[in-house]
Amino acid sequence: MLKTAASTTHQPPLGVRLVYALRKEPDYRTMSPADLAAFGEVANRIVTSRFAHLLTGFPHSGVTIGWQQVQLPDRTIRVRVYRPDSQAKLPLVLHVHGGGYVGTAVQCDWINSHLAARASAVVVSVEHRLMDHDTPLAAIVDDGWDVLRYVFQHAADWGIDPTRVAVAGESAGSMVAALSALRARDAGLSLRAQVLVNPCVDVTSTALDYDSVSQYPETPTLTREGLEFFRRLAVPEGTDPRSLSPLYADELGGLPPTLVVIPVLDPVADHGRVYADRLRAAGTTVEVSEYAKAGHAFISMPGLVPQAKPARDRIVDFLCARFR
Repeated sequence: MLKTAASTTHQPPLGVRLVYALRKEPDYRTMSPADLAAFGEVANRIVTSRFAHLLTGFPHSGVTIGWQQVQLPDRTIRVRVYRPDSQAKLPLVLHVHGGGYVGTAVQCDWINSHLAARASAVVVSVEHRLMDHDTPLAAIVDDGWDVLRYVFQHAADWGIDPTRVAVAGESAGSMVAALSALRARDAGLSLRAQVLVNPCVDVTSTALDYDSVSQYPETPTLTREGLEFFRRLAVPEGTDPRSLSPLYADELGGLPPTLVVIPVLDPVADHGRVYADRLRAAGTTVEVSEYAKAGHAFISMPGLVPQAKPARDRIVDFLCARFR
């Protein structure tokens, strides 16, 4: 095993277990392209329904939320923008939602609207392409990086201060955020911070070789089988998985101060711990915040997981300190 997770007998909150007990886990071994499309449609319909806020949290009332288009030379990417009421040039948080093969920026309205309001920042959440049998992880990574670079280049149009920019992501979105931070460093674009929430940072053959995967293989919000399916979609045959795994980047120096948020009851908890260790070894300033009674994707379920709120407060404090 690559890392030993903290020993615990805790389980996710009862509400999480009850809700996800009602959801039928798909058979990933036999999932066809049509099955995956149907699964994604159902999952996203649930999180965008009128009752979803009872689980995913109510957005901050002082923030305007709306869709915008980022027009790139070869494609158009929708982004969900969270903007506090201010005429000043504000910091930017480029956010990438989790899910990989399912998910939408809408599921993050609670956390992103509160970040926008309390950190006085514009949050731009990328509605990236979802992985499927024809769309690998590399496409999602390109979407995240291309939006970040575009907003940097058009800072005045977006009303943001290009000297105060951070990236943030959750789960698969943390992988995109981390890789975008690496690309930004190599391109000479300076970031103030990166925030990685329950990050997945390894899609190589070692992705499942962590104690946390063995300890928590069947959690309500992420399973070992789901992780393996994610990896199969992410790196089709002929793809170098190291190039898409921040954990195996050749050089991790020169990156912005990083906050890694880790729910302990998570198969990929050790991904975050090992990545934090590697960042520190490369000279990057790293803070780690762990939540013992929380599982994967908890930050998007404040209605079910009480620890989502202190985690939100920790992220806000971290960003505010870096944007000063």
